[in-house]
Amino acid sequence: MTATISLFAFSMFSAFGVIDLIDILLVATLLFYLYRTMKDTGSINIFLGVLAFVILWVVMYKILQMRLIGTIMDKFINIGMIVLVILFQDQIKRFLIELGSHKGWGFISNAFRHKSATDEDKRWVMPVVYACMSMSKSKTGALIVVQRQIPLDDYEHTGDIIDANINTRLIENIFFKNSPLHDGALIIADNKVKSAGCILPVSHDTSLPRYLGLRHRSALGIAQATDAIAIVVSEETGNISYAHKGVLHQKLSSTDLEHALSALME
Repeated sequence: MTATISLFAFSMFSAFGVIDLIDILLVATLLFYLYRTMKDTGSINIFLGVLAFVILWVVMYKILQMRLIGTIMDKFINIGMIVLVILFQDQIKRFLIELGSHKGWGFISNAFRHKSATDEDKRWVMPVVYACMSMSKSKTGALIVVQRQIPLDDYEHTGDIIDANINTRLIENIFFKNSPLHDGALIIADNKVKSAGCILPVSHDTSLPRYLGLRHRSALGIAQATDAIAIVVSEETGNISYAHKGVLHQKLSSTDLEHALSALME
């Protein structure tokens, strides 16, 4: 068996060329992007389990030539691909959107992007911070989602389209307790208040504290499904939090929120 492995390794490396190197780099890049997507969406343990199963299949079936167990695992691989597509449909959708968006081709888009675009992109920050400060003092619950590279069109259409300029009073009025839109999420995109009363995916992350309500879980859910920034004002405590890339940052001051949002938009 040792001789078989040595012969296999020798024949493999003797035929190794530039195309093989490119092939390995492409696979490594693909795995890295998949790993990052799964990590952001809280599915990293399942991803590592699948990866370990595939490596075990390659070792047993392709290298050690263990045909019986290899054939059984091969059948699982064939059927498992369909199961994985169903199981990870949201993650696959996010991965493809990121790959096709200008974020995925940033090295091209950044070359043609004007420097003043950064200041233009951050115009929404201060109105949102001021609104959150006011709502925090009055303990008015709020959930504000800011679109980044991945479009939020599907979520915008679950609420009422507004398409208005961003200002503090508009945000406060939307989340006023007697407003019909205060229970849903407000979505900001392209420096506009696009829609309000929107429905977001809810995170089922078991590590979240039990005292966090639906707003926080929805904020984390949209942050796991997209690259958006989700800002929450707690109705119970008035605490300000934000979620980004699958991580929830809690109990922020207005200054902390301003600095965090400005940094994220750089």
